[in-house]
Amino acid sequence: MEKRALLDRFASDGEERILLSQVLDRMEAAQRRQECSATPFLSPRERITAEQMLRSAGMPRYLAEGGYPEAERRCLLFLPDWMEEDMVQPEEQLALLRCTWFREDSLTHRDFLGALMGMGVRRDTVGDILVGDGSCDLVVLATVAEFLKDSFTSAGRVKLKVSRLPLSDIEVPAQETKILRDTVAALRLDSVMSVGFSISRSKASQLIGEHRCALNWQDTAKADAPVKEGDVISCRGLGKFRVTEVGGLSRKGRINITAERYL
Repeated sequence: MEKRALLDRFASDGEERILLSQVLDRMEAAQRRQECSATPFLSPRERITAEQMLRSAGMPRYLAEGGYPEAERRCLLFLPDWMEEDMVQPEEQLALLRCTWFREDSLTHRDFLGALMGMGVRRDTVGDILVGDGSCDLVVLATVAEFLKDSFTSAGRVKLKVSRLPLSDIEVPAQETKILRDTVAALRLDSVMSVGFSISRSKASQLIGEHRCALNWQDTAKADAPVKEGDVISCRGLGKFRVTEVGGLSRKGRINITAERYL
C-alpha cells in the first residue's frame, strides 16, 4: 500500500498524520541507508496505531525499545536487511540520564515534565520519567542527551545534578497499587470500570459517553465494549488499572474479577 493510502486509512487527524508519516519515513530510511533508524518516542496509543499501519505496510522488521522491559513510551527501531535483532545496540539511539537532588526537596513526574516542556524540549524526545526518592531516571533520545545533561539544571526551584549512565543502570521505582476484587454480570467496559475505579456503573457509563476513557490505550465511547483478562483501562481524572484475573462464576452466576489499580 502506498504511503498516502496508509496515512488516509490510519490517521484520524492532521497531528496523527504527521506522526505516522514520520514512522514511515524512518522505516524507509532504514532500508535506503541500510542502518538502524528510530522513531521518536510513542505513547502506547500511538504505538498501537503505528503497528497497525506497519502490518498493512508488510510488517517491516523493527523493535519497540523504551530502555527497559516494562517501558510505556517506546521508540520503534527499524532494522536494515543485514541486521539481526540480537545485533541491535539500543544505546546508539537511546540514553539514560539520572537527575539527583537534595532528599529534603520533593519532586513529582509533573514537575519534571513541566520543567522539560518549559525548556522547549519536545515530548517525543523523552520516554518514561521514573521518579524515585531523591533521583529521577529519564530515558531520552541520544540526539538530545548531551544538551539535557548540560542544560537541565533545575525542576521548579529545585536544583538538579544530571549524569549520563548506561541504560543497564536504570532504576525503576516500585509502582504503588491497590488490588480490588468484585463480581460483574458481564465483562463489559462500564461494569469492569465500576470495580476498578470504585464508582457506580452509571457513573462509569457517563464517563465513557464523555469520551474520557480508553481501553488498551484506544479511545472508546462504547459502554458495552468487551473486556478480557490483561486489559488496561484508563480514564482522565481517575487514572488507570489492569484486569489481572477473570475467575469463575459466583453462586449467583456473576463473574469474579480482580483489578490492580495504579495509585
